[in-house]
Amino acid sequence: MTTPTETKSNPSSGQMPVIFAAHGAPVLLDDAGWMSELASWAKALPKPNGVLMISAHWEARPTTLGATHTVPLVYDFYGFPERYYQTLYSAPGAPELATRVRSLLRQNEIAIAENPMRGLDHGAYVPLVAMYPAADVPVLQISMPALAPQELFKLGQALAPLRDEGSLVFGSGFLTHNMRYAFRPGVPQWAKEFDSWVADALERFDVDALLDFKARAPSAQTALPTWEHYAPVLVAAGAAADGRRRTSFPITGWWMDGAFTKRSVQFG
Repeated sequence: MTTPTETKSNPSSGQMPVIFAAHGAPVLLDDAGWMSELASWAKALPKPNGVLMISAHWEARPTTLGATHTVPLVYDFYGFPERYYQTLYSAPGAPELATRVRSLLRQNEIAIAENPMRGLDHGAYVPLVAMYPAADVPVLQISMPALAPQELFKLGQALAPLRDEGSLVFGSGFLTHNMRYAFRPGVPQWAKEFDSWVADALERFDVDALLDFKARAPSAQTALPTWEHYAPVLVAAGAAADGRRRTSFPITGWWMDGAFTKRSVQFG
């Protein structure tokens, strides 16, 4: 298994970007090229003093805070080789970040709940293994309250002040996700169309289009038969919707022979 280069050692004391990463299944851990891309991206970022993770793989209403101390990972996948169930990622808990998140959500009248034994799921820990392999950055995961575009964007807006406090708001999902097309040769036309559309909408920061993607985007139903993997990008966009949102794409390309875009997003 590849061990990426260590990230910067000095935690940020200033403004952080907001990111959305295509996270991959556990087999990403054996993809040396993609692991290297994620590691290089992290090296180019200021090192955060904490990561607030929003993964496609945790939806719970109301918005729920996970463990604030180190607990076992959630191996939320089935039928993989045993070695993937032995992956460990013992990042420090983030109780101070949790306190701040609670305060921000209450200020914005967003209901909260607690699940203190809920560990990081694979949408959270797989990219973190690549980006912060020393597991030396405190991590807090929160749930998405619902698959409701406006609600997800509002959640992100509530979290925006974290950027000025050295915390990295991190959405983890996929901008296309259709398992029926996995491992078929070639990049399907529908995937190209949707990837191009969402890249343009993100670059222009067209919030209305991003929220209304099911009606406006070409091939949306095929690209996202269910759209929980797209949802974290709406939280990330909300956290970046304060005018400091220059959009870039640190990682692009295709995975599983083209069914999944690797396009990852950095705001700021």
